[in-house]
This record gives sequence, structure tokens and C-alpha cells, in this order.
Amino acid sequence: QVGTMLISRVANEDMIWYQDPNLACPRVSPYCDLTLDHKPLARAIEQLNFIQMKPPNAPIIIPEECSAENNSVTVAWQPPPTSYVEGYVLELDDGNGGEFREVYCGKETICTVDGMHFNSTYNARVKAFNNTGEGEYSEIIGLQTAEVAWFTFDPCISGTELRFSEDNCSVSACDGYEHRVALGSVGFSRGVHYWEFTIDRYNTDTDPSFGIARIDVTKDQMLGKDEKGWGMYIDRQRSWFVHAKVHGQRCEGGIQQGSTVGVLLDLNRHQVSFYVNEEPHGPIAFHNLYGVFYPAVSVNRGVTVTLHTALDLPSDIE
Repeated sequence: QVGTMLISRVANEDMIWYQDPNLACPRVSPYCDLTLDHKPLARAIEQLNFIQMKPPNAPIIIPEECSAENNSVTVAWQPPPTSYVEGYVLELDDGNGGEFREVYCGKETICTVDGMHFNSTYNARVKAFNNTGEGEYSEIIGLQTAEVAWFTFDPCISGTELRFSEDNCSVSACDGYEHRVALGSVGFSRGVHYWEFTIDRYNTDTDPSFGIARIDVTKDQMLGKDEKGWGMYIDRQRSWFVHAKVHGQRCEGGIQQGSTVGVLLDLNRHQVSFYVNEEPHGPIAFHNLYGVFYPAVSVNRGVTVTLHTALDLPSDIE
């Protein structure tokens, strides 16, 4: 009975709904007035410049902005006109006419590369690229590094408890008796190089050690006490060569305040020798030297030395 009454009521309401014109017709018109102003869009489209996506043209080297200073080279270039560029690749040869290798990849149009060989001519070239590929190389430019090496001590890679002068050319130890190693700011792997140390202060019976080292040499002991240092330690009367704790080749003649100690690193012959007061001191000290070597000295209390670089080779060198 309830179901019959409910069905009858629903049917009645449905009939009333469709008979009432206010309910049967929508109260809001389905139509609206819309006006679109397409002129700004049309003007924007007309001002667009379309280019064909293809590998970019060769960049243009700017010779007046390229330079070589000491053992660093700077190369500058400008983007190729009418080409879409996402980045550049700078390549240098090995300074000896060898193959080119990549040294920089990025969006900048100038790059400085440090740590080059001295007295070498490097050839540089650059190319641009985008997502369609790499473009052609620019013209090659040659850059000549300095003939002789100019450098200072580098406190950042030297041992602790050392005092450096403001220009990083002089070094002395603090008050301890233990040696501390100071390294030069450049490493050598090719060529012939000569530098000297002046003994500015020498008021103890100590024996500073002069020579060369790897960058990771032990820096809290005398130069030459480990396998990564090659040194000549010298006092007021005599000297010895030392490497990996092995001492040898005792030579008569020592140093005092005002003396000079020279180091001749010949990487063409892979050897090192020493000078005292501009005279050869002993035989060739070490042979079979391959890799990268940094100028080095170890000092302790009572000793101050000053480094002199960019020097001509000794007169007895062939």
C-alpha cells in the first residue's frame, strides 16, 4: 500500500513539473555576448622571428682580449651571429703540437686556464653547440706562456707553524725545533727551471733543506724524509742529499747569513742539482724524476729564507 501511494505521488509531481512553464524553461539564457580582440595577438605573431634549428656557426675569437700571463692563458670569443647557442666547448693542445683536449664546457664566452707549462705555445679553438648538435670550430689562436717561471710560496699547500711575508716570498718557522715544509705556488712537469733562496737569518746550528716535492709531501718533518720529497740539507760546514730517509753524497761547504742556495730542476733530463753562492754544489743529486714537482724548502726556528724566481739558468748549463 505504501509503495503504491509513493509511486502515485512521484508520477503526479513529475506531471506538474513539466506542465509549469517556469520550471520547464531555464532561467538563464544559454547564450552570451563575447567579443574577442585578436589584434594584439596578431601583432605579436607578426613580430616573431623564426629561425631554422641547426648546429650553430663557428664562434669568433677576440684576439685583443686573449692573453697569456706567467703559466695561465685566457681565451675570449663572441657568439656566432644568427645562431642559437646553448653552450661552448674550449679546447687546447698540449703546448707541444699534440692533440687538442677539452678544457672548458659552459655558457661563458671567456675562460682562463691555469697550470700550463712555461715557455710553451698553446693553440686554442672553440666551438658552439645546441640541442641539434655541435658547430664548426673557430679559427685557432696561439698563446705563448712566460719563458721563465715566476712564483711565490703558497701558504695554502704548505705546512703549519710557518710565517710568510706579505708577498709570500719569504718564510720562517715559528719557535719549534721541528722542520716545516713550504711549497711553491706552481708545479713543474716539463722544461728546465732554476730558482734561488737567500738565507736572511741563520742564527742557530740547524740545517734547512732545499729541493723539490710532490704536493702531498709530509709537511711536518725535514724535506727528503719521505718518498715525496727530494732535498739537500746543509749547515755551516757541509751538506747531504736526502730522499726517502736515505742520506748520501756528503759535500763540504756550508751556508751562513747572506748565502744563496740554488735549485736547478731539469725535467728534460729528469734530474735535479744544487748551487751554493752561485757555484755548483756536488754532483747531480737525483735522477729519474717524472711527474709534477713543486719547489720546496723546510725550515725550523732561527732560519728565514727568501725565494727568488724568474731567473736565468746558471752559466755552466749547456
